[in-house]
Amino acid sequence: MAISVVMPALEIAQETGTLLAWRKKEGEQVAKGETLLEIETDKAVMEIEAPGDGVLVGVKVQAGAVVPVGKTIAWIIAPGEALPLEAVRPNITTPTATVPPRAAVDLRNAIHRHDASLAKISPKARRLAKERGVDIGKLRGSGPSGEIVAADILLEAAHSTSAPTDVEPLTSIGRLMAERTTQSWTTVPHFFLVREIDASAIVAAREQLGPVIQTTNGVKLNHTDLLIVLVARVLAKHPRLNASWSDGSIRLNPEINIGVAMAVNGATVAAVIHKADRTKLGEIAVQRRDLTERARTGRLRPSDIAGATFTVSNLGMYNVDAFSAIISPPQAAILAVGRIVDRVVPVDRQPAIRPIMTLTLSCDHRVTDGATAATFLNKVAEAFGEPEKWLS
Repeated sequence: MAISVVMPALEIAQETGTLLAWRKKEGEQVAKGETLLEIETDKAVMEIEAPGDGVLVGVKVQAGAVVPVGKTIAWIIAPGEALPLEAVRPNITTPTATVPPRAAVDLRNAIHRHDASLAKISPKARRLAKERGVDIGKLRGSGPSGEIVAADILLEAAHSTSAPTDVEPLTSIGRLMAERTTQSWTTVPHFFLVREIDASAIVAAREQLGPVIQTTNGVKLNHTDLLIVLVARVLAKHPRLNASWSDGSIRLNPEINIGVAMAVNGATVAAVIHKADRTKLGEIAVQRRDLTERARTGRLRPSDIAGATFTVSNLGMYNVDAFSAIISPPQAAILAVGRIVDRVVPVDRQPAIRPIMTLTLSCDHRVTDGATAATFLNKVAEAFGEPEKWLS
């Protein structure tokens, strides 16, 4: 039986996807789970796997096409199986009626005016045009066959602004980040807890374990790897911080999946380390390295950015002392980590120089309260002070 290949919906409110490349040619044998094509969404470029075994046939769209979610773009059939009727059905056209010369001129003028009712436009572009007050009747589309795409709307909106300064159009990822952070900040009741910790033990652990991880796993250990594993194991004992707000109730998540904030294409995405509390430090370092590389090259997969239950955002490498991060719903919290910097602090009532790190915990007050969050943050500080107890 023929299997249809459709443009998948990989994100909330996704209306279209851009087909970037077919990884298999028409007529080639494909296996279920094998990479079949690459598409671009608002978040990243993603590889899509074949939904079944067979031969790729009836390819309807080529690279560069903007395709509505759910639209069939090809089929996979068994060797010798007949093509689906839809794949071989010719396009049906309406016979052209004879029109008087004057009527033909009027019709031609109407078409050239690019009236909004006649313009070819993607669903996403139509929504953006409505939000930004762009008259699509004045636009020439840059998409396949002159279709108006989201980039055309954003560009026109930027050009039509009355501000005297230059306007930089948002990338699709940047726009999505702007929309989601605005939604979170305006709908989630945030509160923040700040804690300075002595990072001597973390620094020592990295120096001690780094060569071991390099030898056994072939990857350089960094402080983020240690943060991920320690936070995940503390979360196992504090499930309320690993919970989610969903439909007016609190859901305790069965897994601890740590999102790691990463800079990509002028915006930020959270790549996910799944079951981080059960994963060894060396394996986390390998996953973090691979996710970072895929994020930099725009090759994150759907599974790479799905299912986070708690997020860690480390800006220490950018020399940031401290910051407050915005929660990613439906998660209940996010931990913001600043740089490690030497400071003079009291030790046994005497001044001493110690490496200090600042942690800022952002929490959803619907899911947790100050006392519960403070207990969790104190336990995180304890784990950072004695990492060997939590890593064994």
